[in-house]
Amino acid sequence: MRILLATDSFPPTAGGSGWSTWELARGLRARGHAVFIVQARPGRAAHGSREYDGFTVDEYAVQAPSIPFARNYAKNERLYPRLGAYLAEVAAREHVDVIHGQHVLTVPAAVVAGRRSGRPVVATVRDYWPVCYWGTLIHDETAATLCPACTVSGMGRCLRPRTGVAWPAAIAAIPYMRSNLARKRTALAAADAVIVVSRQIAADLRVRAPELAGTIIEHIPNPFDIKALGEEAARMPRPLEGRYALAIGKLEHNKGADLLPAVAAAARLDMPLVVVGDGRLRASIDAEARARGVDLRITGWLPRGEALGWLARASLLVFPSRGPESLSRVLVEAAALGIPIAAMHTGGTADIVEHGVSGLLSRDADSLARDVSRLATDPALAATLGAAARTHAEREFDAGTVVGRIEALYERVVARGASGG
Repeated sequence: MRILLATDSFPPTAGGSGWSTWELARGLRARGHAVFIVQARPGRAAHGSREYDGFTVDEYAVQAPSIPFARNYAKNERLYPRLGAYLAEVAAREHVDVIHGQHVLTVPAAVVAGRRSGRPVVATVRDYWPVCYWGTLIHDETAATLCPACTVSGMGRCLRPRTGVAWPAAIAAIPYMRSNLARKRTALAAADAVIVVSRQIAADLRVRAPELAGTIIEHIPNPFDIKALGEEAARMPRPLEGRYALAIGKLEHNKGADLLPAVAAAARLDMPLVVVGDGRLRASIDAEARARGVDLRITGWLPRGEALGWLARASLLVFPSRGPESLSRVLVEAAALGIPIAAMHTGGTADIVEHGVSGLLSRDADSLARDVSRLATDPALAATLGAAARTHAEREFDAGTVVGRIEALYERVVARGASGG
């Protein structure tokens, strides 16, 4: 088949959706398919292209102002028809069989392209963008409390902590926010099939997006090349002598980063807690750790290979996220490397970690601290859980299996389109 992947990001500088798109592209190429990649690039003044891992990445420039809501309008309502028309041109020129939108900027545009070109469209949902304007389901970032619904009143409550003193004026943006969310849902409902990466996202779409009632929704996780992941990690030098615990992620409230000093102190860790990441809470976390006498070391963001080197040699991974994680790449990578995991039970985390079998899950900071202490002081338990996590990752997330499932979905939507079904 000839497959067009429309993506919001792509390596080497990419978030989770970009790395997952790369894994999919590699897996499809390995199975003999021709893969074409178009990336939306907000902030770019002109279109261009670049090479990565043997792929030509066609970069579609998206000019967007820095003004809130105006920027979103440029990246959404103005982008979708223009990028959609461009994707349709690429689909026709390259004789594409199927168009696959990878994330919030490119799924609606892929649907536009499918209508214009007559190609079937598959859409992947990796977080909560179809059911939450912010894509997080978080009502208050500071408290990381979940928003029950994107109603007018709900959006008003979400705006208050995000806009501060400008909140009264920001209320005027609610009609646009509701229209924007409805537009994205309508586009998603028009896809020939929707892939959700976790059971939690599937459940939220069923409850919060009735527009998708007639849409084919398949639960297929993000793909990971488990063997290559282990080989890349093994090539990295050991970053620190001795044992250490590790946390990886944004230093923000919704990621639970503010809990790390207290958790480490309560767990009485006898090893450093290394934090790979950065964010607004860095200074306060560092100060609290020093005040509590916790050996917490923040590296900042690191290149992928270096981060894997830290992960592969960690004694355990601490995952304090409060937010409804869709399907954390960090957790899957830790599981694939056999690293014992102590995590908060949020969102799609249970798809990766089964409590007491392939890791430990907790509902609050006190329980998380106890779980961290258990893994740090019971090497036999840690080894057993880590081995089970690796087995689960190999069975559920390896690219060979996952890409095969996506390939089968492509074949079904293409066949249905050919038959007029």
